[in-house]
Amino acid sequence: MIHKTAALIGASLLALSAAPALADDHAHDESTETLQSAEAAASGLPTISFGTWGFDPAYLATDIKPGDDFNAYANKTWIDANPLPPEFSRIGAFTLLGEKSTYDVKALMDELAAKDAATLSGDEQRILDAYRSFLDTDAIEAAGLAPAKPWLDRIAGVKTLDDLAMLWAEPGFASPISAGVGIDAKQPDRHIAQVGFGGIGLPDRDYYLDTSEKGVAIQTKYKQYLAFLLSEAGYADAAAMAERVYAFEDANARTVQWDRAVRRNRDLTYNLLTADELVALGGKVPVAAMLQEIGVAGSPGFVVSLMPPTAEEVAQYKLDAATLAKIGTGLPGMMALVSETPVDVLKAWMVKEFLSDHAAVLPARFDAASFEFFGKTLRGTPEQRPRWKRAIGETEGLIGELVGKEYVARYFPPENKAAMDELVANLRLALGESIDEITWMGEETKTQARAKLASFDPKIGYRPNLETYEGLLITAGAPIANRMAAAEWRRADNVAKLGEPIDRTEWGMLPQTVNAYYNSVKNEIVFPAGILQQPFFALTNDIAVNYGAIGGVIGHEIGHGFDDQGSKSDASGALRNWWTDADRAAFDELGNRLVAQYNAFCPLDDGKTCVNGRLTLGENIGDVGGLSMAYRAYKLATKGKDVPVIDGLTGDQRFFLAWAQVWRSTQREENYRNRLRTDSHSPEEYRVNGVVRQLDEWYEAFGVKPGDAMYLPPEQRVRIW
Repeated sequence: MIHKTAALIGASLLALSAAPALADDHAHDESTETLQSAEAAASGLPTISFGTWGFDPAYLATDIKPGDDFNAYANKTWIDANPLPPEFSRIGAFTLLGEKSTYDVKALMDELAAKDAATLSGDEQRILDAYRSFLDTDAIEAAGLAPAKPWLDRIAGVKTLDDLAMLWAEPGFASPISAGVGIDAKQPDRHIAQVGFGGIGLPDRDYYLDTSEKGVAIQTKYKQYLAFLLSEAGYADAAAMAERVYAFEDANARTVQWDRAVRRNRDLTYNLLTADELVALGGKVPVAAMLQEIGVAGSPGFVVSLMPPTAEEVAQYKLDAATLAKIGTGLPGMMALVSETPVDVLKAWMVKEFLSDHAAVLPARFDAASFEFFGKTLRGTPEQRPRWKRAIGETEGLIGELVGKEYVARYFPPENKAAMDELVANLRLALGESIDEITWMGEETKTQARAKLASFDPKIGYRPNLETYEGLLITAGAPIANRMAAAEWRRADNVAKLGEPIDRTEWGMLPQTVNAYYNSVKNEIVFPAGILQQPFFALTNDIAVNYGAIGGVIGHEIGHGFDDQGSKSDASGALRNWWTDADRAAFDELGNRLVAQYNAFCPLDDGKTCVNGRLTLGENIGDVGGLSMAYRAYKLATKGKDVPVIDGLTGDQRFFLAWAQVWRSTQREENYRNRLRTDSHSPEEYRVNGVVRQLDEWYEAFGVKPGDAMYLPPEQRVRIW
């Protein structure tokens, strides 16, 4: 799972890893490396060989022309040989590295468990208590709903909307309206309260609007799931109440929520209100009391993400009728919907949210019902993930940086950080050269772009002051109580930031996470220790492989600072327009061309179900710009050096194959459909094919000519950075 904050623009599936500038001899050992620990491989999980230099040429599908389907050329042999294990909705090089991280953490857990209990430190005991509490399914089964009863009783005791709102303001209870503290996007030197809303149980509003046979089937199964939860909670006519709860969510989806692609527009999602203005939106909702209870009443202002655009904004941002039709009523509409919805429906919504959220630590029938819908129906996954793996995820969700401290001590060698520092420096140098050379941007804007590049703050491995979770009590054998205690701790930690300086050492990911991100308000790129491994990086790799893999990913995250939304923040992290009108128009036109290309990728339903090029634009700009930067950096790192041919492959060919290998992946159709609707990243095959065909150097490396399926005439190739 990606630990995101509201300010994070990049990341998601893209994680990065470090690539050093290796010595002149391109040293690589003579053994074959594989992705997976011995224990993971023994469990039946697929493995990936990296050969002797970072990519195993045995995987090349030599019967496929690189210019017809480069992803298949690089990855199809492995994909065909490795059907999806039943616990996965998708698997590939990326997920297998995540599995390696999970097995590495399990080794730490096993080591702690083998210790004499009297010798355990307090933190070690908390880690074990969290882990074992989730694993003890016999105790969970025997306890029934009793551990959840104190919180369910709180909901049942509510009589009025005012009372309900006070529960919404407490940590641990689901709320259709929420508030927390973040960095002010327009004044990134201060913290400010941020107000948003949710309220739907399906992954996106479009699931409620879907009238297809598949869509209606999902809606029906979801209602059945709601009825199950409400029946278990004691509702006499659970099916009828499930229909009423669904109707509340459906009205929310149809009138209040925004289209996911439009929601990316940061110009529309920063709305600064005073306390009085926010209270005035509330209708019957006691907003002032909620803010006081949450602890943010003293905020210098309130940033609301979704507010209907004003007439001035419609004109300024040239919002056409098609775009406006995708914009819901936002927070004012949610306040109105809540105000007019009967309290008994809102209570039932809270009950189903509580039981669904905690299904994994309730008796097995809850866990099974949750997996049946969210795992099987939505993602097509045949089997539930093993309990011990989920227990590791649970522990990391509660006290993950304590686990991370143990992880980096064992698995993150300091030479990896040194290599990463060198690679990041080369990527920054490459982007600086690119900014100097591009012709679509004028000198005034280039000056601002150079300042932003110079202020980038790269963070590698782990934060220097890992969280200790002081005051968070983890109780053996009490998994729900532990979750609620963690929610209370996180709330207190969050609201305490108001009025305090920005902590630039704080991270949004754990050290053991296989991912990376760009944070616009801090203008930082972050690469956890977990991703600094194969297929992204190894000291033993050929230099071309490291630059094509982790180099491309580093470039991707740097590129998020210059994508369609990240580019709206300046060198200080402030959300402001630092572009000339002409340069912004030229940039947007390049982006629009990329949107059109990705809209034409239609993998399902005989070409009727396609990639959303607008939703995925930021990630696609990151991919194209990132690989372009990485290639330039690779050439800088090897300038004047002999780059040998290895296994019949030139350095440039190895560079592009490394990028393809990163995205080696296969998935189930249900998961594919879900991601096409909700994921801001393009499917993996298009993160390969949609990207390489923009780069002239790829055509030269593989001799791609007119008539090849992937060929784009030079004038149609999009090269932004």
